[in-house]
Amino acid sequence: MQRQMHLLAYLKTGPTAMHTGAWRHPQSDLHDIFSPSRYTHIARVLEAARFDGCFYADTQGIPDLYQGSFRTYLQHGGQISYLDPLTILPIMAAATQHLGLGATLSTTFHHPYHLARTLASLDMLSGGRACWNIVTSSTDFEARNFGMSELPDKDLRYDHGDEVVEACCALWDCWDEDALVMDRARGLFIDPDKVRYASYEGVHVKTRGPLSIPRSRQGRPVLMQAGASPRGREFAARWAEAIFCSPADKEAAIALYTDIKSRMAKRGRAPEDCVVLPWMTVVLGETESIARERLDQLNSLSSPELEMATNSAMIGADLSRVHDAGDIAAAKKAQGHQGLEDRLRHITKTEGIGFEQAKRRGKTPLTGTPAMIADIMQDLFESGGCDGFVISPTIFPGMFEDFERMVVPELQRRGVFRTEYAGRTMRENLRS
Repeated sequence: MQRQMHLLAYLKTGPTAMHTGAWRHPQSDLHDIFSPSRYTHIARVLEAARFDGCFYADTQGIPDLYQGSFRTYLQHGGQISYLDPLTILPIMAAATQHLGLGATLSTTFHHPYHLARTLASLDMLSGGRACWNIVTSSTDFEARNFGMSELPDKDLRYDHGDEVVEACCALWDCWDEDALVMDRARGLFIDPDKVRYASYEGVHVKTRGPLSIPRSRQGRPVLMQAGASPRGREFAARWAEAIFCSPADKEAAIALYTDIKSRMAKRGRAPEDCVVLPWMTVVLGETESIARERLDQLNSLSSPELEMATNSAMIGADLSRVHDAGDIAAAKKAQGHQGLEDRLRHITKTEGIGFEQAKRRGKTPLTGTPAMIADIMQDLFESGGCDGFVISPTIFPGMFEDFERMVVPELQRRGVFRTEYAGRTMRENLRS
């Protein structure tokens, strides 16, 4: 059987995702941000397109790193989580049968029992379609919302994160698969011999258990992760079943893919145990010139100041005060995403522009006809650079509707993407 790619959708509980100006486009829906119908609609669109799943990127607060204020983010419509994704995902679960449903939750700010219970609840309600996008968090403004003055050191966050995931897995394994009996005639509801304590105790966290929720259809939620640093890659190689990444180009994607699979092999994991999914967003047109015109229109709606604020939040340093790439490390301390710092350095090197110009740049969508977009996706997929893609919206929900209508049929025609779901759970679909 021909190898087929996997697709996940990057979502926000708000009108802005990666493209800072897309919310201003007249086709972007703004009226329904707080309406359940917004979320049931996108769930049905993604399931009709046969996406493996979606996940909600989430930040615990409003970024205020740029110029020491949240003013720019609020005024210009920055990427903010207006609703807790865990209140949205059960609504989406009820509207679908196959779509995987992911929440971003931090090991730094949440206790493992709370994480395990919440995610197991979603997994049970959805019939085995829950996914945990594991983050250790990357900004001090989030840490201060949880009583910390700043984030712990990155390596310490990952050491703590390892224990949190270990503890969650121990809690999910407290119940045997057949522990829930519900036999009226015998008067046996749960077989107590098939439930046990977790009794997990690490250096950083401990929990006794047992979890109060029976084992779900897929045993535990799918584990997803996005670390780009060497320590983050080790964490991913140990735990991740899906990796969200943002390599700068094809060469970098192939190098990352090879590195992750090699690290997995050293831990005794098979290559198919984890899918590596680079980020992408698209601007589609019936012709290339039409697509370029649409991109130009979108870019005209962006705020250069918001781009700076967004990059500041992602990189972990106030870029209004950083004027050289060499000064980033000292400015960000324990904050930031390694992937964005790598992208800024790549832009300055490959495009021959200065740091001052690069730090005002957002991510560039792939732009062209459906066949052109499919060509790029298929090339990276078949060149050993990925197992599929994480698709982020520009205009919402129109970009996903166009992707379902125009790109997915092209990928299916080429035989590189499914026409029907193969499994019942998200894990089964990711491994098919």
